[in-house]
Amino acid sequence: MWQGEITAIFLAPEAGAAMESTAEAHAIPGQGLEGDRYAMARGTYSTKPGVDRQLTLIEEEELAAIERDYGHRLEPAESRRNVITRGVPLNHLVGRTFRVGEVTLRGVRLCEPCGYLEQVTGKPVRQPLLHRGGLRAEILTEGWIRVGDTLRESEPVTPAPEGEPLHPSP
Repeated sequence: MWQGEITAIFLAPEAGAAMESTAEAHAIPGQGLEGDRYAMARGTYSTKPGVDRQLTLIEEEELAAIERDYGHRLEPAESRRNVITRGVPLNHLVGRTFRVGEVTLRGVRLCEPCGYLEQVTGKPVRQPLLHRGGLRAEILTEGWIRVGDTLRESEPVTPAPEGEPLHPSP
């Protein structure tokens, strides 16, 4: 079984606002991280429907790699991702369910960089981050994510009868 660690958490209250570091964040299914622009429908792409803007993650190893390979230093907050991880290849989590602290997430798709990221950072990072820009995830269960939490494989989830919460398989 694999496992990684959460090294930083960031929220931004509005589209384009600076990402603010926090020690913990409350994850709300169907919305996002409490206090973040996408949970409040104030993000740059909030008008586009989909579960893939609830939470974003990026590996600190990839941030180090773009500096090493391309000479572009991108601070974790500049990545505009909510959660910075260490020790887990996030690309492998597309389509998989996993846990971060007490929260269950599902990897939806890669978080490919866009021109907007280059615009707000003033750095040519779109090409260097291609296929290594992180993961977009859907929040499946409510709870807290904290710096230092473990990111790990989730137990299979057994469907519950209608009206009852989902429970991990025995």
